[in-house]
Amino acid sequence: MTSADGLIKHHRTADATVTVTAGGTPLANRQVTVAQRGHKFLFGCIGFDMIRLANGELAVPQSGAESGLGSLGEAPAAQAEHIAGLWLELFNFATLPFYWGRFERERGHPDTARLRKAAQWFVDRGVPVKGHLLCWHTSQPDWLLPLSNQEIEAAQRARIRRDVAEFRGLVDTWDAINEAVIMPIFDKYDNGLTRICLANGRIATVRMAFESAREANPSATLLLNDFDMSAAYECLIEGVLEAGIKIDVLGLQSHMHQGYWGEEKTLRIIDRFARYGLPIHFTESTLVSGHLMPPEIKDLNDYKVGEWPTTPDGEARQADEMVRHYKTLLSHPAVEASTYWGLSDGGWLGAPSGLVRLDGSLKPSFEALRGLIKGEWWLSPTEMATDGEGRLRFNGFLGDYEVSVGERKASFRLDKKGAAKVEARLAG
Repeated sequence: MTSADGLIKHHRTADATVTVTAGGTPLANRQVTVAQRGHKFLFGCIGFDMIRLANGELAVPQSGAESGLGSLGEAPAAQAEHIAGLWLELFNFATLPFYWGRFERERGHPDTARLRKAAQWFVDRGVPVKGHLLCWHTSQPDWLLPLSNQEIEAAQRARIRRDVAEFRGLVDTWDAINEAVIMPIFDKYDNGLTRICLANGRIATVRMAFESAREANPSATLLLNDFDMSAAYECLIEGVLEAGIKIDVLGLQSHMHQGYWGEEKTLRIIDRFARYGLPIHFTESTLVSGHLMPPEIKDLNDYKVGEWPTTPDGEARQADEMVRHYKTLLSHPAVEASTYWGLSDGGWLGAPSGLVRLDGSLKPSFEALRGLIKGEWWLSPTEMATDGEGRLRFNGFLGDYEVSVGERKASFRLDKKGAAKVEARLAG
């Protein structure tokens, strides 16, 4: 059986032949420096923490509706900047929250300006942004409840078109619809989306979300996202595809609060969904560094504890599982992205699932993941020599690179596995 490391090398690296030129002439027999500047694989994390930082709101008390989204709501500016630096050190893909019930608490008054500043904060730092989410039965605005089904659907369509158009160019990837498998049978509380999904059916509701988003941004990347890894999700995907609805990416959630899935289970799940020929994003992943949630809990939201501390033993376990999880994902060619659901502890459900403790100190899992992303899977500045035809050869992970000779620099990208021939034209 081929090891995960061997599969990662096969699927995620290229044997590069780079011809370095200056003024159109190959730079023969010269010492150059080659350094990696970015990964092609999307190592993602939620950027909820950075909304308040980007808007200069760190001194403003966090509202109850926003609590639980991250640990920086009332953090001192120095710690916020520290956490932001850690985020940017590891991750290259951000997810921002567009939960309708929080984003537009009062009809006609969406939180566009704050989210725009947050998205711009990431884009200015070279980080693409995904919007989470456009259509979901949870976190619905209360002002939908008095409306008829027809009015709810019209409001939902208008909301999708408005926000996708408003953020076009800043946010061009969206979770178009979330957890549609359970949507029509959700019974914890009344909400507008469950009503119209029950009346119209799942496929029609998926169509509504995808078509409305494409009207506003035909080039957007749209995900169908779910936590349900059963055959029910496969049936939904098949029905959606047979109905002619174009899905760009399949989103798979993996909140492992009740224990690490393990390599075999993870690969089985990926294989089941890879058969549709669509890219796969692991959209929501967590591994806890404290006690595990009891196995009898069916809905993770139902687990309520006063305190859920991180522990030394749990942190060692989390670090080991973090490495195994990411190596498993990168060993499969269908997976293009993985988003970790929170850099800091105290986020979703108050779980100790972050890579950073509440005091801002690093857990072993941060160091372990950094050892992969910026270590084992990264080319630090390296001296190389071109041959008589100005060529240099090396094996590198897919992504962006820079070659330099003194003050002169040139960029190039390794975009496909296998053999790659590129030219790097030095400036000046």
